[in-house]
Amino acid sequence: MAITKRDLIARIAESTGLTRRCAKGVVQAFFDEVIRELTQGNRIELRGFGVFETRTAAPRMAQNPKTLKKVRVPAKCRAVFKPGRLMKDQMNGHLCRSGSRTSFLL
Repeated sequence: MAITKRDLIARIAESTGLTRRCAKGVVQAFFDEVIRELTQGNRIELRGFGVFETRTAAPRMAQNPKTLKKVRVPAKCRAVFKPGRLMKDQMNGHLCRSGSRTSFLL
C-alpha cells in the first residue's frame, strides 16, 4: 500500500492538532528545503532517520532496443536516501508487509 502526500498531511494534522492547511504547508516546506539543499550539492543528515545526498551517475553508452543503435547517455545527478539506524532497526523488527517477495535466511 502506498501512502500519498495527502495521506501524510492528514496523518500529521491529526497527530499534531494542526489544521490540514498548516500541515500541508509544513510538509511542502520540508520537501522544498530538501530539494533546495540537494540542488546546491549539500548532504542532509537527519539523525536516526537517514541521509539524503546526491550522487553523479557517470556518462555511459546504451543501446536503443528498437533500432539497436548506440546512444550516449549523459552524466546525471541523482538523489539518494540512506536509511538511518533507528529506521533500519524498526523496519527489521517487523515483517515486510509490502507483498513483495521476501527471502528468509535460516
